[in-house]
Amino acid sequence: MITCTLTYRIDPYQVAAFETYARVWIHLVNRMGGQHHGYFLPHEGANDVAWAMFSFPSLTAYETYRTEMAQDAECQAAFAHAQKTRCILSYDRSFTRPVLDGATPAELGLI
Repeated sequence: MITCTLTYRIDPYQVAAFETYARVWIHLVNRMGGQHHGYFLPHEGANDVAWAMFSFPSLTAYETYRTEMAQDAECQAAFAHAQKTRCILSYDRSFTRPVLDGATPAELGLI
Protein backbone atom coordinates (compact mmCIF):
# COMPACT_ATOMS: atom_id res chain seq x y z
CA MET A 1 0.00 0.00 0.00
CA ILE A 2 1.11 3.53 -0.75
CA THR A 3 -0.33 6.65 0.86
CA CYS A 4 -0.31 10.07 -0.75
CA THR A 5 -0.28 13.06 1.58
CA LEU A 6 -1.12 16.43 0.09
CA THR A 7 -0.30 19.66 1.88
CA TYR A 8 -2.28 22.54 0.45
CA ARG A 9 -1.83 26.26 0.81
CA ILE A 10 -5.34 27.58 0.37
CA ASP A 11 -6.96 30.98 0.10
CA PRO A 12 -8.38 31.59 3.59
CA TYR A 13 -11.28 33.49 2.00
CA GLN A 14 -12.15 30.44 -0.13
CA VAL A 15 -12.34 27.70 2.54
CA ALA A 16 -15.94 26.87 1.60
CA ALA A 17 -14.93 26.46 -2.05
CA PHE A 18 -12.00 24.28 -1.00
CA GLU A 19 -14.32 22.13 1.14
CA THR A 20 -16.52 21.57 -1.92
CA TYR A 21 -13.42 20.51 -3.85
CA ALA A 22 -12.40 18.19 -1.00
CA ARG A 23 -15.76 16.47 -0.78
CA VAL A 24 -15.75 15.79 -4.52
CA TRP A 25 -12.24 14.27 -4.38
CA ILE A 26 -13.14 11.99 -1.48
CA HIS A 27 -15.88 10.56 -3.70
CA LEU A 28 -13.65 10.40 -6.78
CA VAL A 29 -10.66 8.70 -5.17
CA ASN A 30 -12.92 6.07 -3.60
CA ARG A 31 -14.77 5.55 -6.90
CA MET A 32 -11.48 5.12 -8.74
CA GLY A 33 -10.12 2.35 -6.51
CA GLY A 34 -8.38 4.26 -3.73
CA GLN A 35 -9.21 4.70 -0.09
CA HIS A 36 -9.55 8.32 0.96
CA HIS A 37 -8.64 9.09 4.58
CA GLY A 38 -10.13 12.59 4.50
CA TYR A 39 -9.30 16.24 4.18
CA PHE A 40 -8.24 18.27 7.19
CA LEU A 41 -9.21 21.93 6.98
CA PRO A 42 -8.07 24.90 9.06
CA HIS A 43 -9.77 25.33 12.42
CA GLU A 44 -7.27 26.86 14.86
CA GLY A 45 -3.83 28.16 14.00
CA ALA A 46 -2.82 28.80 10.39
CA ASN A 47 -5.86 29.57 8.28
CA ASP A 48 -4.25 28.83 4.92
CA VAL A 49 -3.04 25.22 5.30
CA ALA A 50 -5.02 22.02 4.69
CA TRP A 51 -4.11 18.36 4.26
CA ALA A 52 -5.48 15.29 2.51
CA MET A 53 -4.46 11.65 2.67
CA PHE A 54 -5.48 8.72 0.49
CA SER A 55 -4.08 5.30 -0.28
CA PHE A 56 -3.86 2.91 -3.21
CA PRO A 57 -2.80 -0.73 -3.08
CA SER A 58 0.44 0.04 -4.95
CA LEU A 59 2.31 2.77 -6.81
CA THR A 60 1.19 1.11 -10.05
CA ALA A 61 -2.47 1.42 -8.97
CA TYR A 62 -1.88 5.09 -8.11
CA GLU A 63 -0.29 5.71 -11.51
CA THR A 64 -3.29 4.05 -13.20
CA TYR A 65 -5.58 6.35 -11.21
CA ARG A 66 -3.56 9.40 -12.33
CA THR A 67 -3.88 8.34 -15.99
CA GLU A 68 -7.61 7.64 -15.70
CA MET A 69 -8.43 10.85 -13.81
CA ALA A 70 -6.93 12.91 -16.63
CA GLN A 71 -9.72 11.59 -18.88
CA ASP A 72 -12.55 11.53 -16.31
CA ALA A 73 -15.27 14.19 -16.67
CA GLU A 74 -15.99 14.40 -12.92
CA CYS A 75 -12.28 14.85 -12.14
CA GLN A 76 -12.03 17.58 -14.76
CA ALA A 77 -15.07 19.32 -13.20
CA ALA A 78 -13.34 19.25 -9.80
CA PHE A 79 -10.17 20.76 -11.28
CA ALA A 80 -12.24 23.43 -13.05
CA HIS A 81 -13.94 24.34 -9.75
CA ALA A 82 -10.55 24.86 -8.08
CA GLN A 83 -9.32 26.99 -10.98
CA LYS A 84 -12.50 29.07 -11.10
CA THR A 85 -12.55 29.75 -7.35
CA ARG A 86 -8.75 29.96 -6.99
CA CYS A 87 -9.15 28.21 -3.63
CA ILE A 88 -5.80 26.39 -3.98
CA LEU A 89 -2.71 28.57 -4.04
CA SER A 90 -0.19 25.71 -4.10
CA TYR A 91 0.25 22.12 -2.98
CA ASP A 92 2.92 19.57 -2.23
CA ARG A 93 2.57 15.81 -2.62
CA SER A 94 4.51 13.12 -0.79
CA PHE A 95 4.25 9.33 -0.69
CA THR A 96 4.66 7.07 2.31
CA ARG A 97 3.88 3.50 3.28
CA PRO A 98 1.76 2.95 6.36
CA VAL A 99 2.63 0.81 9.34
CA LEU A 100 -0.76 -0.41 10.54
CA ASP A 101 -0.07 -3.41 12.75
CA GLY A 102 1.21 -3.09 16.29
CA ALA A 103 3.43 -5.57 18.13
CA THR A 104 4.66 -5.97 21.66
CA PRO A 105 8.30 -5.20 22.53
CA ALA A 106 8.83 -8.94 23.10
CA GLU A 107 7.47 -9.83 19.63
CA LEU A 108 9.92 -7.38 18.10
CA GLY A 109 12.88 -8.71 20.07
CA LEU A 110 13.29 -5.54 22.11
CA ILE A 111 13.09 -7.35 25.45
